[in-house]
Amino acid sequence: MPTRYLEDFAPGQERDFGRRTVTAEEIIDYARDYDPQPFHLDADAAARTPFGGLIASGWQVGAFAMRMIIDGTLHETGPLASPGLDRLQWLKPVRPGDTLSLKGIITDVTASRSKPDRGVVTARYELVNQRGELVYVVEGKVMVGRRPPAGAKAGDAA
Repeated sequence: MPTRYLEDFAPGQERDFGRRTVTAEEIIDYARDYDPQPFHLDADAAARTPFGGLIASGWQVGAFAMRMIIDGTLHETGPLASPGLDRLQWLKPVRPGDTLSLKGIITDVTASRSKPDRGVVTARYELVNQRGELVYVVEGKVMVGRRPPAGAKAGDAA
């Protein structure tokens, strides 16, 4: 059962989602399955690219951020779905050994006009490496349930 509802979010709220260190093995494993380009798959081949070494797929970096968001908050809110992303940027390569930290900033909270039991939270998520360099930014929306009226039982229609 969710512990946070739409009413618990407000523009300007910030939240840290912890840290994770990226390994060469996970970069290569992900690339083998989903993004088999030389700069993701092979350190020697990657050294001969403009990146000068092995880097994580941007899609994998997004997956790292998503996992951190899920672990850090979405299990508390019982999200209903996401209507999508408004912005996605890969700003710097993520390399083996990088330790990534994620921060989320709520930018908007809007109650649904057509579905009174929910609303949309819009947030900007910023992923930085251990040097404080911004490596990834995503802005997106998630539908979140509203607080049930006093006396309502779980599952009651709003």
